Amino acid sequence: MNIVIDKIASSTRNVGVTAHTALTAKIPAAAGTVVVARVLDDKQVYNQLEDVHGRMMTVHRGDIVAGVLGSRRALRGYAGVVPDHVAVGDTLHLLNLGGVIGLCTSANPDVGPPAAVEILGAVAQPNGCAASILPGPVGLDVRLQDDLPPLVWVVGSCMHAGKTAATCALVRDLSRRGLKVGTAKVTGVALRRDTLEMLDHGASVAYTFADAGLPSTCAGDVVAAARGCLNALGRDGVDVMVVELGDGLLGEYGVMDVLRASDLVDATTAVMLAATDPVAAWGGVELLKREGLAVTVVTGPATDNEAGCTAVSSLAGAAAVNARTAPAQLAQTVFDALFPAAQASVAPASHASQTGVAGVAAAGSPASRAYAWRAA
Repeated sequence: MNIVIDKIASSTRNVGVTAHTALTAKIPAAAGTVVVARVLDDKQVYNQLEDVHGRMMTVHRGDIVAGVLGSRRALRGYAGVVPDHVAVGDTLHLLNLGGVIGLCTSANPDVGPPAAVEILGAVAQPNGCAASILPGPVGLDVRLQDDLPPLVWVVGSCMHAGKTAATCALVRDLSRRGLKVGTAKVTGVALRRDTLEMLDHGASVAYTFADAGLPSTCAGDVVAAARGCLNALGRDGVDVMVVELGDGLLGEYGVMDVLRASDLVDATTAVMLAATDPVAAWGGVELLKREGLAVTVVTGPATDNEAGCTAVSSLAGAAAVNARTAPAQLAQTVFDALFPAAQASVAPASHASQTGVAGVAAAGSPASRAYAWRAA
């Protein structure tokens, strides 16, 4: 069966789905299977779909859309699963803006019920089998490569805690210093929006778990996907890696699985924690301490004013800097943790822009291997 697709979701990007495509009725009920469906509802909220370029498209009843089977476990969105069996004519749901499709099991009242879709088939490969985003262009790796550049984890107490805002503030500052910054998002549900924002703020490259073939990290080998993304950044020759862990520390997307992997812990240079309130900041610091990870700085809504910063500093014993009101201070705090030997020998970014030199690291220091002379 051939069909014309109206909207192709970003979650399908590994496959390269075209508007005119062939379908198969043999649909593997597995995360990553690329399916085509007809939208059955008109919604006033949560009614958009991100295309493969990152543009948001409004979805209407009757639209034919291409998405990917997958699960979601969002506190402030939808929870859903890949059913045990998927057939033509089944009714499933759009679980996120990236086009992940599954059977909704729970909805947050703020977003209402998800859009229902009727499954029309799976995208057929030339051999007639159903297409899948797994494997992707990034490998699922069992080990980290040697000599990776300094690594910053950006973690949150929950979703919408300010992780991406903090990531972008750091990326902008580091890139303006002349560093080649590589970014990744290694847990969450497939959506390009956050990594595209990182690129907009100066990152040279960005990867996600979806590039490793996972529509979400509710299932699948999230640790191998994280290693794959870090190794890809290393191969790209970046000077520093800023890696966001989507969702919260205690969510169901595998954040703690990543942070408990000994090789990933050993590769860590700094940790930014985005927290919604002082209690979340304290709990996040203590939880990470159990895993052998010291928090470099706390940011997010918990630091929105002086009262919050004071509470965080006194209760959690960590630096507290707001990404929106003090982005330069936030970035400097992390930079000092990344390149301690360069603190006294590297010119500040503002001075670098005047002298035409982005920075000078002490010869032989750890910083000298990553923070090299670069034209401003």
